[in-house]
Amino acid sequence: MRNYHVRLLDIQKADDAAALMQQIGTDIHGVSLMKNKMVHYNFRVGPLPPAAANIIKQEMLSVGGEAAVTRGVINCSANDSDAILSATRKQFRKFCQKLRAQPFSLASMADKIQTSLQLQEKSTGLPFKCRGLDIDLKQRSLIMGILNVTPDSFSDGNRFLSLENALNQARKLVEEGADILDIGGESTRPGAAQVNEEEELNRVLPVIETLRRDFPQLPISIDTYKSRVAAAALNVGADIINDISAFNFDPKMAEVAAATDAYTCLMHIQGTPNAMQTDPVYSDLFAEICHYFEKSIKLASDAGVKREKLILDPGIGFGKTLEHNLLLLKHLNDFTGFNLPLLIGTSRKSFISKLTGDPVDQRLSASLATVAQALTKGANIARVHDVAATKQAVTVIDAINHIQR
Repeated sequence: MRNYHVRLLDIQKADDAAALMQQIGTDIHGVSLMKNKMVHYNFRVGPLPPAAANIIKQEMLSVGGEAAVTRGVINCSANDSDAILSATRKQFRKFCQKLRAQPFSLASMADKIQTSLQLQEKSTGLPFKCRGLDIDLKQRSLIMGILNVTPDSFSDGNRFLSLENALNQARKLVEEGADILDIGGESTRPGAAQVNEEEELNRVLPVIETLRRDFPQLPISIDTYKSRVAAAALNVGADIINDISAFNFDPKMAEVAAATDAYTCLMHIQGTPNAMQTDPVYSDLFAEICHYFEKSIKLASDAGVKREKLILDPGIGFGKTLEHNLLLLKHLNDFTGFNLPLLIGTSRKSFISKLTGDPVDQRLSASLATVAQALTKGANIARVHDVAATKQAVTVIDAINHIQR
């Protein structure tokens, strides 16, 4: 009797499928024909009127894919419906062709699906060009070192408030391997007090000015949601705006980003730092964050900010429960459809202590675990306090994530 080996395969992209078929000696023409049939894509689309949802379902089934819709769509008793679509690349191509002949603006939906698939399959990568950095973020992850020039930050408040201490810490982070330094002059921990613009400027500008002189090729980020602070920081040498409100707290921030051609990180937050952790509730966590990003990307576009200058951050700990944070880390890939760099900030955060019970100064191992998870699930930039240990971890994570079969 023969002993057959049966093995479940992890095929995430067409190139994986092609490599596996080549290993067993599949004909080159067969590889070309079959590789796109071995990778499934899943989309959530909507909201759709019942008639449109019925069309979506029937057209997807007709090409061999699957479509899940709201109960009540078939007899139009539902008011509207989202749909979850699952199919191969080839099936989606046929499906999109069919949608373009349908009413309810379904042709525009087909265009969006087609564009998303093309972006996912682009071989050009995710370029990031800032000061001395000119890399493909799909090939190498970046480490953003945190420098809080504040008296009340949750992890290192009051440690680097003086210019001398701040500069010494910055130099240490650079020596340890930080690709970017993120300078913040106002704590945004839950319940933190607001700081006026003058005080924030007095804290950050001397640090940025000195670092720009000492490290001319180092990208520097200003962590602020105030347009005046951002503009002043960029004027003395900063390159990146890290806005926890994604242009929502200060409408002029998008204008500053456009005028200076700065990179901008758009972070999701529910509420404000003062009350964001009181009782964060979502009807659909991922849908709401995606809609928030879409709104902020439009604000950027309307102001003249180039899309390739945007970075997204789902905002771990900013209006999120423990469950929300864990779900975001587990399913971070849901945000890669924007085809923009993803930044993740989990370092030493309080949700870790809810799992481990450790105080803030003993959360390094757990923080590294979250970085590993995030980078494996699509993040490109890790914002951290502990650069040396993270550098070691990221080197290994990148090697694993980018090895080819």
